[in-house]
Amino acid sequence: MSAFSQLNLAPPLAKAVAEMGFESMTPIQAQAIPVVLTGRDVMGAAQTGTGKTAAFSLPLLHRMLKHENTSTSPARHPVRALVLLPTRELADQVAQQILLFAKYTHLRSAVVFGGIDMKPQTAALKRGVEVLVATPGRLLDHIEARNVVLNQVEYVVLDEADRMLDIGFLPDLQRILSHLPKQRVTLLFSATFSPEIKRLAGSYLQQPVTIEVARPNETANTVDQQFFSVSDEDKRYALRDLVREREIGQAFVFCNSKLGCARLARALERDGFVTNALHGDKSQDERLKALDAFKQGQVQLLVCTDVAARGLDIKDVPAVFNFDLPFNAEDYVHRIGRTGRAGASGLALSFVTPSDARLLGDIEKLTKQKAQLQTWHAPQRPARDDGHRGSRDDAHRGSRSNAAPARPRSASAPAAAKPLDPFFTQPYNADVPEGETPTWESQKPAASPTRSSNIRPKRKVAALFKNSDS
Repeated sequence: MSAFSQLNLAPPLAKAVAEMGFESMTPIQAQAIPVVLTGRDVMGAAQTGTGKTAAFSLPLLHRMLKHENTSTSPARHPVRALVLLPTRELADQVAQQILLFAKYTHLRSAVVFGGIDMKPQTAALKRGVEVLVATPGRLLDHIEARNVVLNQVEYVVLDEADRMLDIGFLPDLQRILSHLPKQRVTLLFSATFSPEIKRLAGSYLQQPVTIEVARPNETANTVDQQFFSVSDEDKRYALRDLVREREIGQAFVFCNSKLGCARLARALERDGFVTNALHGDKSQDERLKALDAFKQGQVQLLVCTDVAARGLDIKDVPAVFNFDLPFNAEDYVHRIGRTGRAGASGLALSFVTPSDARLLGDIEKLTKQKAQLQTWHAPQRPARDDGHRGSRDDAHRGSRSNAAPARPRSASAPAAAKPLDPFFTQPYNADVPEGETPTWESQKPAASPTRSSNIRPKRKVAALFKNSDS
């Protein structure tokens, strides 16, 4: 592998790179950085977790150093580089990494995304920034509010471009790009390329250099992929047992729905795991706190939807669980890319139910790998298990195991009951004077020869809704 020292980066950038512990470049970095330094458009495809952020941010910062200055005037700090990303978490992560790379320069950077108050973002934009990291929707809000001007942008980066097209950002992208100068450098990076991405590249990139360091849609060979055949009712038990059996310290657990994500997180909490949920119904502050707690190792299982499937760089995550197989096969590649990053080994465990045959076939077709299904045998569970209280019931039974054993009770001999007062066991006897006929007996009609005397006749009532002839 090539070393960063061979790039001849500017001293402030080289110092920051060395301080961050970067020594050898990944294949996408080794091929993309020299091309971007020459000012060419790039369309780069690489497996997720291979360092695409550094592949575009370092050469852009190097080329922008000619614009750095110490002036406090916002006019001296126009936006010169725009980085667009599909999710808030990814935007925040990329902005943090760019901030570290530019630590010893005078270049300013800022990030804008939805879900939080616009006022702090507006204040940062008004002070002037050279590098702006944004999600498309919130950037359009700032453009319409005239908080940012993009007429001096020299570099545009579309990261995870396929995801932006999947979630319907193409109209927003077209509106944003219409505000930019036609003469600019455009860089397009993603782990997966589709025909739609190539058409987008043909529309907005000028004679791009295509860089593919691996076969498109290929999964990292450092990730051990395993598939388990389970029923829908047993998936949570399989997850619980596999985490405990394999002593997995931390893992992403991916679900397809926000409601299912929240329910699974609560159920795993009851099973004794330290969990947190990350999905679109949570506020941005809650999402960032959940992600930070996971990064700090305070959370064992992060149950999330596909908002966490793209680009999140959390080192040393040993495993990823696909509790639900993704509806889009390309999301499978991104999900399992959360583990096995930067050459480390990882484990991807996926649960396959009988109704997932089509989804599994799409994954096999995309990755060109045949899935070897393993059968997970459900252990014997208590008869009265509602699927939510298993661990507590087990703990309750375990806590009683050390107590004095209960006296065996015969199946044929019920427990001795307290003697009852004979008054409550005798039939009711009315107090009727001797020789008189009870009122209810005197009014009782004569019994029909075909009807038992113990059956009272039906009371005649007026039927307004029924014809007597019918």
